[in-house]
Amino acid sequence: MSELSAQAPDYPFRNPTPLEPPREWAELRQGCPIAPIRLASGDQALLLTRYADVKQVLSDPRFTRQLDAEDAARVTANESGGVFGSGGSAMTGENHRAWRQLIGKAFTAKRVTAMQPRIEAMAGRLVEELVAQGAPGDLVSTVGFPLPVWAICDLLGVPDSDRDRFAYWSDTMLSMTRFSQEEIDAAQAEFNAYLVAHVETKRAEPGDDLISELLAIVEGLDGRLTERLLLGTAKGLLVAGHETTANMIGKMVSMLLADRTRWEALLADRALIRPAVEETLRFDANPGFGMPRYLGEEVEVADETLPKGTTVVCSMAAANRDEEQFERAAELRLDRSPNPHLAFGAGPHSCLGQALARTELQTVLKVLLERLPTLELAVPAEELPRREGLIIGGLERVPVRW
Repeated sequence: MSELSAQAPDYPFRNPTPLEPPREWAELRQGCPIAPIRLASGDQALLLTRYADVKQVLSDPRFTRQLDAEDAARVTANESGGVFGSGGSAMTGENHRAWRQLIGKAFTAKRVTAMQPRIEAMAGRLVEELVAQGAPGDLVSTVGFPLPVWAICDLLGVPDSDRDRFAYWSDTMLSMTRFSQEEIDAAQAEFNAYLVAHVETKRAEPGDDLISELLAIVEGLDGRLTERLLLGTAKGLLVAGHETTANMIGKMVSMLLADRTRWEALLADRALIRPAVEETLRFDANPGFGMPRYLGEEVEVADETLPKGTTVVCSMAAANRDEEQFERAAELRLDRSPNPHLAFGAGPHSCLGQALARTELQTVLKVLLERLPTLELAVPAEELPRREGLIIGGLERVPVRW
């Protein structure tokens, strides 16, 4: 067992530079794949860093998302469970399967495919605004943040005029250390009140959106999907869907511009866009916290017996760099295929919005290559300013010129 594991280091770990992974990932994968860590709350948990272990745990229904259990480790001191327990994610077994089945009927690949032209048009408008403001510009605030907010609003039938209100709400609800409990409680209350009113509006005047369709499904199934779960679903999509994708747009473009040969390769061959998006998702060195799980019974992982009441944190990002799974895992390879990365999780709780996230990432990359072929970072990659204190991590700004 490594010295790190014996000392239960503070988690999340610090990246040496914005686009480089923490050195602890490789050390723990090799020497202590199930490692004690200390969370922001002061509670201890176990960190998993190997691909096989992370995939096993995320796919095993005995590892639940019931992080409000009395003996579960708290992620932050501010609340138990927090954003990790929102929506249908805290359900297990038959209830969770039923919920996923119902959501799947409404949130289909066909619906996402139909959104793509609108996403592309919006991305084009945002890039035009970036150019109009002049170089250097910030890719995060002008393109990365507004696009996913707009897409989620489009999906849920939320008016465009309300999209700016989600910035503060989602920032607050995904904070580890940046906001007080008072601020978190206020944001939660405002957000919930907004969603309750929005659901009632859609109940009275249905449209061609996910909320309206979910309401129709609820009515048709005698309320099997309760209003609480409907609100949780909308909240989960808005918070997780816009914040994580907004962050990933900035990180993806930064990774591709950090080595100019990558951008040139994409300019020469647009067929690389799809695998390049998957590879940046795998290669992401700054993904934030990872995925916590609570163990309601004794389970064996990597030849080690984990007792009931254990909280584990799955580092999908560390697993995505596991040399046992990925050849030349420490290299970003635009044409990597197959690429079974775990950026969207695995098993029954894998990211519900991954088709939408992939569409947004592929579309924004396509538009940037077309509109701004000379795009480059305006600061060295190691000087990109990071977001601090957020569960999802990321870059505060991505200064670019063209």
